[in-house]
Amino acid sequence: MFGQRSLDPQPGTHYRSSRVSAVNGQYFFATREGTLEGPYLSRHDAEQSITRYIERMVMADKLMRHSSEHIDNLQRREAIKHNQEL
Repeated sequence: MFGQRSLDPQPGTHYRSSRVSAVNGQYFFATREGTLEGPYLSRHDAEQSITRYIERMVMADKLMRHSSEHIDNLQRREAIKHNQEL
């Protein structure tokens, strides 16, 4: 499917697949970042954890963007202050 997800820099083709796999009776899910999360006792638990994982990743992205903007603002203020002192 061609589209753009919220964290993608540009549109692209994405293929949907099952993220949940079972190994020795334990369930895991694969992430876009290439990690395998788990183990979970049931497929249902793993699927619920996918939602929580995505929420955490979105929140982390927002936090990083906010922190970066805050640091940029502090650096601008310091540069202005430094230029005024010259």
